[in-house]
Amino acid sequence: MNIYTIEYRQKLTTPQKAVERIKSGDTIVQGMSIAEPPALLFAIAARAREDDLKELEIFSFLPQAHAAKTVLAPDLSDCIQAYTWFVSGSDRALVKVGLNYFVPIYLFQLPRLLRDSMQIDVTITTVSPMDKAGYFSFGTANDYTSTAARHCKRLIVEVNENMPRVFGDSLIHISEVDAIVENHVPLLEMIPPEPKPEDAIIGRYVADLVPDGATIQLGIGGLPNAVARYLDRHNDLGIHSELFVPAMVDLIEKGVVTGRKKTLHPRKNIFTVASGTKRMYEFLHDNPSMESYPASYVLDPAIIAKNDNMISVNSILEVDLLGQCNAEFLGGSEFSGTGGQLDFVRGAFGSHGGKSILAFYSTAKSKEVSRVVPRLETGTAVSTPRMDTHYLVTEYGVVNLKGKSTRKRALDIISIAHPKFRDDLLREAENMYLL
Repeated sequence: MNIYTIEYRQKLTTPQKAVERIKSGDTIVQGMSIAEPPALLFAIAARAREDDLKELEIFSFLPQAHAAKTVLAPDLSDCIQAYTWFVSGSDRALVKVGLNYFVPIYLFQLPRLLRDSMQIDVTITTVSPMDKAGYFSFGTANDYTSTAARHCKRLIVEVNENMPRVFGDSLIHISEVDAIVENHVPLLEMIPPEPKPEDAIIGRYVADLVPDGATIQLGIGGLPNAVARYLDRHNDLGIHSELFVPAMVDLIEKGVVTGRKKTLHPRKNIFTVASGTKRMYEFLHDNPSMESYPASYVLDPAIIAKNDNMISVNSILEVDLLGQCNAEFLGGSEFSGTGGQLDFVRGAFGSHGGKSILAFYSTAKSKEVSRVVPRLETGTAVSTPRMDTHYLVTEYGVVNLKGKSTRKRALDIISIAHPKFRDDLLREAENMYLL
């Protein structure tokens, strides 16, 4: 038995004992998405329900089912104030009624916020089992989680044998951990949605914009993931992405992604957060081609731009005739978040030969609502400003807005709207003195 195994056993405890280190008034940061620690979250919620914890502040990003069933439960809102850096289906209704608060921030800036501006009392996250040198891996969640773990007063980890061990800057040593619990439950899976008829058209349009040897980023949502299906005839692609998704596994296994032409981290697939299926998690485990780094590195536009022929593919909810894009606001309230979209929009355009692509379906609500609008509604967030918008793609075509006058860009944007809305959009463009 080596020294690290002895230390592990000394720090191993039950979830109930582990959360005794948390005090009323503490600020807690939890692991992102798949790295939510269910046993620890349950134990915190149990203490709160017993009136043993009050005035907690808990911060998350894209919270999932474990958080929804525990610390985000509405009955705990009087003793737990929840904040989120990216809204999900688990807290969208809470944000809408003020039981959870959205904190706008670019993802690449979040680690700096945690390091320099926040006092973090406790970080809780799921990690992979410890190796013989005493290191745990953050697995699917490097993002801001690694920074929070290294700059908090107390770090409590939930070891899960199903969490993949990932290379890169993704390790934390047992000497930095205050308490350990074990909970070997299946990781949450994010199954890609069934493709829509428009996906094939949009996917081919996007694929035509991707040269052989490019480095790609695919954003959150069904559409960017669907685009990957139409890249299988490409050669020597690389990956430098905020999100690693199941479709990327297929491209690697088919030999489409090799990373041989990458100008930064050649032959390595770089990401900061992973979300997908059990098969994908097994692919990540102990795979030397996979490397995870903090969001402050992976999503830094200056770092992204070091990849020649960087192609970013993200989705939006709507665009107006000025080229302003909304990817996060729906029905008058926050629907998701800024995440890393603008980071990659700017980084990809700054790359030699790079392109930023924003893809979207031309309509919503059974084709009764146009996603191309004259103006974004007052109060709606602008996720990508008009000066940054590069390529826009719908099932009706591709347009490049860079360098275009307001008149030409309005006409181009209308050209990719659904045909039944184009006449109305042309009239609105005239009323706006764009034509």
